[in-house]
Amino acid sequence: MQAGSILKTAASAALLAVLAACSEMPPAKAPPEPPRPSAMRPPSSAAPIEPSERSRALAAHYTRVEASLVGQGLLRTDGGGPDTPYTDTDILRNFERIAFHDEYARNRGLAQSDGRPGGLRKWSGPVRMSVEFGASVPLEQREADRRVVAGYAARLARVTGHPISAGAGTDANFNVLFMGEDDRAQAVARIKALVPNINQSSIDLFESLPRSIHCLVVAFSGTNDDHTYRRAIALIRTEHPSLLRKSCVHEELAQGLGLANDSPRARPSIFNDDDEFALLTTHDEELLRLLYSPRLKPGMSYDEARPILVQLIAEARGGSS
Repeated sequence: MQAGSILKTAASAALLAVLAACSEMPPAKAPPEPPRPSAMRPPSSAAPIEPSERSRALAAHYTRVEASLVGQGLLRTDGGGPDTPYTDTDILRNFERIAFHDEYARNRGLAQSDGRPGGLRKWSGPVRMSVEFGASVPLEQREADRRVVAGYAARLARVTGHPISAGAGTDANFNVLFMGEDDRAQAVARIKALVPNINQSSIDLFESLPRSIHCLVVAFSGTNDDHTYRRAIALIRTEHPSLLRKSCVHEELAQGLGLANDSPRARPSIFNDDDEFALLTTHDEELLRLLYSPRLKPGMSYDEARPILVQLIAEARGGSS
């Protein structure tokens, strides 16, 4: 699957992941003052509106994309199997590439990064996900999407051992926005309410999201800590058919936890631009377990983390501790 993420340092975006064309962004700093409680409260759900011609055209396009990929044997949902073996060396190499690198440069939109590794990024506190919908999203689709996010959040919590939950409430710090083309203004307004001093380059991205970008996530670090996430916002296009939409949930929510990059050598993995896998794999679960080991601290360099990673991988295989 094609995806990515970008890490920025102004009060703006961190991770951008895409399904059909890979894009990645680095983390951004959260606002120095928290938004007012009223800004954190999701707007009341309204009755769905009829989709515009542009939205219907996008839905038809993404339906063709999904059918084409599935017809080629891509967008697998089996999590990997005998045809996709991987070694401890693969896990170590892929973790380094995916957790310590970004595809795009900080504060430069979609400009490519210089390829240099950065410090490890993750959440230190509980991750509380909430699901919100644009006015264009049909009621039955809303219920299905809520179930997908709730089930996936529970899986992420089991895999990482980190407190991750999904539900309603004004204390959410990971907002998952299911919004379509006709909800663009609503999405931008909601993002500005959640992060009042988000920078303009991030707003521009949401306002002019190209068709090639299927979904994205932005993560925000603390004001005095570039490597500890405090908030994330994922945007999932609702014109997607069910499998593409679910694949966006799997990729964006996992990337919003700190696996920000992609690698063409990662297999079986959703952190790869080849679209082979739609959903989180056994390989990806191993990466998440490593990331949320208490022995790995936010801001660690790869050189600092490497001996710990080697030990963690050995322990997972029953080796010496």
